[in-house]
Amino acid sequence: MLRVGVAWIHGHLGFWRGNPVGFDYLLTMLTERIAASLLERPGRQDSRAFGARQAAVAVIIRPDGGVLFIRRAEHEGDPWSGHIALPGGRVDPGDRSPEAAARREALEEVGVNLSGARLLGMLDQVVSPDLAPRVVVSPFVYAIASDPVVNVDETEVADAFWLGLDRLMGAEGRGTFSLEFQGRTVILPRIELDGARIWGMTLRVVDDLVGRTRGGP
Repeated sequence: MLRVGVAWIHGHLGFWRGNPVGFDYLLTMLTERIAASLLERPGRQDSRAFGARQAAVAVIIRPDGGVLFIRRAEHEGDPWSGHIALPGGRVDPGDRSPEAAARREALEEVGVNLSGARLLGMLDQVVSPDLAPRVVVSPFVYAIASDPVVNVDETEVADAFWLGLDRLMGAEGRGTFSLEFQGRTVILPRIELDGARIWGMTLRVVDDLVGRTRGGP
């Protein structure tokens, strides 16, 4: 039944910049599957995280199944300029925990206050490639009860947009791309939707999230 429901909503969800379509029982089921999976098998801490810089991101899911992404602002010398990411950033010394850092960054970068959101749990930590300095990212998943007003901090974020869970779950936009890295060409996986390329650490977070919508890690 759920497979039929997801197929039906495939054509009804996706990329919104306006108001959501409202409460949808099938999408609520997907959110509850994520919650159940995180309860059964909480996100793993990566052993390579010892001594690495700590960062945290917020995976924000609104009632219509939209997940909030950002496009980073362009800064000279920043290798991640213009890349697609999730709201988040470095854990500061004043943060009580990585989860508190995720909430703070969501408020600072996109103006979304998560104080009333439902925290579903933490996905698996993701660690940057074996480069210095190494960064470990803790992704926290939040379900929010209404469509928030998004106000981006233009010094950090060029754009913010929503992609539907059903699109992220499907084959649409899935493929590979080539990247020049340290003098050689590497082939990497990606999702490309509406001109937004999701890859790298962000894609690993997304894949963990959508894997849990199917009732597993």
